[in-house]
Amino acid sequence: MASSKNIVEFLNTELSVELFKDYCPNGLQVEGKEEVKKVVSAVTASQNVLTRSVELDADMLIVHHGYFWKGEDQRIQGMKRNRLKCLLQQDISLLAYHLPLDAHPEYGNNTQLAKILGIKQSGLLSGEADLVGVGHFENKLLAVELAQLINTKLGREPLHIPGNSAYIDKVAWCTGGAQSYFNHAIESGVDAYITGEVSEQNYHLAKESGVHFFAAGHHATERYGVLAIGDLLSRKFDVEHVFIDENNPV
Repeated sequence: MASSKNIVEFLNTELSVELFKDYCPNGLQVEGKEEVKKVVSAVTASQNVLTRSVELDADMLIVHHGYFWKGEDQRIQGMKRNRLKCLLQQDISLLAYHLPLDAHPEYGNNTQLAKILGIKQSGLLSGEADLVGVGHFENKLLAVELAQLINTKLGREPLHIPGNSAYIDKVAWCTGGAQSYFNHAIESGVDAYITGEVSEQNYHLAKESGVHFFAAGHHATERYGVLAIGDLLSRKFDVEHVFIDENNPV
């Protein structure tokens, strides 16, 4: 058993939440029990994840996509009411870490995805795209081999818009909805860019630049940060950790 306050303070410090200007509050979003025996982690605090957390008798839920996003309707009604009611009735704390979890150099989504795919990171793109990793594979891959690797490792067949190069060595990547950074990746001279989502213009950018584009799924690329954080808590604190991998095809 561990103190909820101690866990929150530890994660806020570890993930350096104060350094980020984000679209949502990072850290404790809904306060629950003071003592924590079981932590559940998931990508998104959906109603399905909340229901499973109740079934698992969770004391704390840690997610990448939480609540209270900038620009959303502030009224507590409908779906938002039901979600908050579930958390408050069951006294479950909700912690959410968005950009801090994308960017963390050890436990972050981008670092974890690189480990999963076997990418050796050499740095980050600068400026507006400073969340985008740059690196290379130990051995060059054919484009079809990279598509197969993503499918095997993530359990999701990626959307592949072919570029010109037969082999892929230098690659840039950013998990989730980071398709808008494709231009920055092209300018950095990579052979391919991997992200979660795709937009209409990405097709034309890939075709005209000759850089391969892979959309591997927003959910599929962002499963590994919260999983790593949950496992970290189970090692550091006397708590049980369960990861819920909701089947989201997006």
